Amino acid sequence: MEFHHVMEAAGVIVLGLVFYSYVFRWFQARAPLDPRVRPAVNGLAFGALAVVLMVARIHVSDGVFVDARAVPIALIALVEGWPAALLAALVAACYRVWLGGTGAVAGVLGIFGTAAVAGLIHMWARRDRGVRARHALTLAGAVFAVTFGSFLLLGARGLALFTPLAVPFLVMSAVGIGCGAYLFRDVVESHATEAARREAAELRAVTLLARAAAHEINNPLTIVVGGLALVGKRLGTDSEEAQWIARATVGAGRIKDIVARMNNITQVAETPTRGYLPPMLDIRKSSEPS
Repeated sequence: MEFHHVMEAAGVIVLGLVFYSYVFRWFQARAPLDPRVRPAVNGLAFGALAVVLMVARIHVSDGVFVDARAVPIALIALVEGWPAALLAALVAACYRVWLGGTGAVAGVLGIFGTAAVAGLIHMWARRDRGVRARHALTLAGAVFAVTFGSFLLLGARGLALFTPLAVPFLVMSAVGIGCGAYLFRDVVESHATEAARREAAELRAVTLLARAAAHEINNPLTIVVGGLALVGKRLGTDSEEAQWIARATVGAGRIKDIVARMNNITQVAETPTRGYLPPMLDIRKSSEPS
């Protein structure tokens, strides 16, 4: 086996990891974008990586080659789900069809089979609230089984072709998918932790400011409400001045309710953007129990 080809394949996987990390961060900073765009971008990119790995085959022995096309397809399906899996598989399958040959049908079925099993394991991992070692190892075994099954479609010739590739492909699947899944999970979790930290810091800043403002408003508000009550006692209930005092008292009550909500903010919720007005804190929604 020529190990410089193995290093090339590893470098392609690392490039995919770096790309995924930047894409994840870029889309996270632009929340209003359609959530379907990120899986589409990653699916196309990892499909292209699968094509690169098909071109940069690993030389095992005289006349025997193996490629790691299944690794990027399996990894992006595991972390992003069905849309990314199907797009990556479609890109790789198109290239395999273009190459032609008697094994084209088996190769395409192997590519889509890899995407299918990886998509199913993605659903399993979501139910378990994150990718774990059991998901990665199961995926590596499933990809090996799918690839073996695609070779069997060629009959005895396919079995003869796969026999010298079995051990290198098993090792490549276990190491590539196992280590890759761990690194990709680390990217997702680190970004999620960073986002939670930013949200917590934003909430703390908002609550400190709101409570300080509520305290400063509440002190003079108490004086105003007391003054209105004293003046109201001296006026006749049917006078125009008494009606204005009553309205002012209602308005002061609304301010008091707002001050109470400002002291009970538990989340940061913005009002919808209207015209040229910038986004503002929705005090009512922000003070509701989360």
